Amino acid sequence: MGRCGVVVKDRELSGLYAFLTKPLFFRARFVLALLVVPLVLSFTQPLWRVQFYSAQYPDGLTLDVYAHTIEGGRGGADLREINILNHTIGMRALDRHDLSDLDWLPFAIGLVALLALRSAAIGDVRSLVDVVAVTFYVVAFAALRFTYRLHSYGHSLDPDAPVKVPPFSPAMFGNQQIGDVSTFAGPRAGMLLIALFSVGALALLVVHLVAGRREHAKERAA
Repeated sequence: MGRCGVVVKDRELSGLYAFLTKPLFFRARFVLALLVVPLVLSFTQPLWRVQFYSAQYPDGLTLDVYAHTIEGGRGGADLREINILNHTIGMRALDRHDLSDLDWLPFAIGLVALLALRSAAIGDVRSLVDVVAVTFYVVAFAALRFTYRLHSYGHSLDPDAPVKVPPFSPAMFGNQQIGDVSTFAGPRAGMLLIALFSVGALALLVVHLVAGRREHAKERAA
């Protein structure tokens, strides 16, 4: 009985490996190439935004994080005001050079775009697996690194700051109250464009794997 189970599993794996080497469906190639468009456009849109509200700033201050830079609202004036607020609680100033984690992100997104185009042009199912795996690795790694960077900002406060607040981790999503300042953070268009590419590529992979399983079942039945 055990021997039969091993044989069945070997056949299943052999069928899967054989299907992974088959070319992508023609329509899938076209869709995958189209999905690269929103991925590239994510460079032009903010990935993440945080807004600050206080008695001094009832209309709010805005900070946008792009794949390659950070940008304050009102032509950069908001970033100066945000750093003034940060200084009052002992947080170091937000600076593009200090956010070195952003340096690798454009190259990673560009690499994913090239892998996707290569897969759309001459790839097989295995290359699509690589595209999906690399995409989700880049997204997960970027999210974890950004979370760590925010944590380090909120836990490296100057003890001699004019306003004393306990160490905190700035929220990536939703509302947060820090002293007399209220913040709201969340994803923006750039992140949604990356999500569109990621979900689309994953959907294409699922379609191919389901089709491969059905094909293998038909071959076994025959």
